[in-house]
Amino acid sequence: MALEQTQAAANKKLALKLVWIIAGALLFAFALVPLYDVICSVTGLNGKTKSTPESASQAVVDLQREVTVQFVSSVMPGLGWNFYPKQSSVKVHPGQVTTVMFEAKNTTNVEVAGQAIPSVTPGKASAHLKKIECFCFVRQTLKPGEVRALPLRFFVSAELPKDVQEMTLSYSFFPASQ
Repeated sequence: MALEQTQAAANKKLALKLVWIIAGALLFAFALVPLYDVICSVTGLNGKTKSTPESASQAVVDLQREVTVQFVSSVMPGLGWNFYPKQSSVKVHPGQVTTVMFEAKNTTNVEVAGQAIPSVTPGKASAHLKKIECFCFVRQTLKPGEVRALPLRFFVSAELPKDVQEMTLSYSFFPASQ
């Protein structure tokens, strides 16, 4: 009987430890996501770019260099949109303000909202892509069948490392609650 009581107490203690470990892991997981987003947006880690407008007033144009900026787009399942860049790439001088157009079309028969999430590769270039105006700053809502031109106005900072001659800006559109 004493052995059974000792075993039951040990099992209870182990179960309590496991509950605390699981609770701690869940808290850590929920705290990690916002922390990860802050670190990525500040450092440009993982290709994340800022989600606020930049000012081009202090941009210095480097006419000695050209950088190719490629554009890629995707739409996540459930959105019901077609979304693509009007041009696949542009050549820019660092510091030169450039405007490119994207197009979105709601292919459903209901109003649908979406949010664009940008990403830049290589990762070390993400901190140097400065967006002045971007459809990614706000949620986009399209009526049934609506087609909308979405401008992107940006520049590449002159501090872009010299070994980066090409970068890719990718936008993924996700469904957003209305």
